[in-house]
Amino acid sequence: MDFIKGREFIYRNARPLDLALWKFFFENGSKEDVMECLSFYQNEDGGFGHALEDDVWNPASIPIGTWKATEIIARIGGVNRNHPVVLGILRYLESKSGFDSKTEQWTYTIPSNNDYPHAIWWEHKDMPKEFNPNPNAALAGFIAAYGDKKSELYQFGLRMIRRSFDYMVDHCPIQDEHVISCYISLYNYLLPLKESVIVENIIADMETYRECLCKMVDNMICTDYEKWGKEYVSMPSTFIRSPESFLYKGREELVARECENIQTWQLPDGSFLVPWSWWTDYKEYEIAINWWKSEIITEKFLFLKQFGFLKN
Repeated sequence: MDFIKGREFIYRNARPLDLALWKFFFENGSKEDVMECLSFYQNEDGGFGHALEDDVWNPASIPIGTWKATEIIARIGGVNRNHPVVLGILRYLESKSGFDSKTEQWTYTIPSNNDYPHAIWWEHKDMPKEFNPNPNAALAGFIAAYGDKKSELYQFGLRMIRRSFDYMVDHCPIQDEHVISCYISLYNYLLPLKESVIVENIIADMETYRECLCKMVDNMICTDYEKWGKEYVSMPSTFIRSPESFLYKGREELVARECENIQTWQLPDGSFLVPWSWWTDYKEYEIAINWWKSEIITEKFLFLKQFGFLKN
């Protein structure tokens, strides 16, 4: 395991945003630098595009790109609710761009995705026929955390949280790591508000929420450890990011196993395998894969650091 090689790969290949994130986590970089780099992916309507989500190069604002922006903000510990980037996101969500009125949700894909390089799963085919918590549960949590409590958007966010919670209870255990991750994000947004009457009116029982999440995570983590780091499977790090996570308790051995295994997965150039392909003919995949490698390096080293396994 070579920290220096990982760092060199990032400095040579990462986008400015991913370099700013690396510096934030490992080199005393600033939150302000991360937010400034993030802002260059934001459009005038407040949404995010321009391949912020590496596998879809649509420059227009898309719900999934905007969701990724909210995840980055959460990853660095959040920002002031009056930050221009945050206000822009709320403005985009309030505009209902990329929103399907029939199912009352932001859609997973939008038609203009098809006009730009993208992975096969970002191909837009049909409008949704039923509710999808991805990315809606996480976006609703962002609204609850940052929205103006007097706004219609805030009230809509609360209704979507209720809808997301009911969907989870009705479908538990959900067999989709991305949906589960959105529910974890929503939980983390709500956790600081757990004593609030607002939350009590939306989710009657946070214990039920935790129980469902635990059940889904245990069901999704691949137990064929030979596939870890080689195939697209869920690992402990997919859901557990720090010892403070309530999901860590009872899964300590799994986390330790992954930390030990990560140290054997690094490629000679300092990066790690990207276990997926676009399944399209777009050559831009070759660029995106290096972006992903930079993100994955940061996530792997950060996971090791959080659990005391990083040696550099």
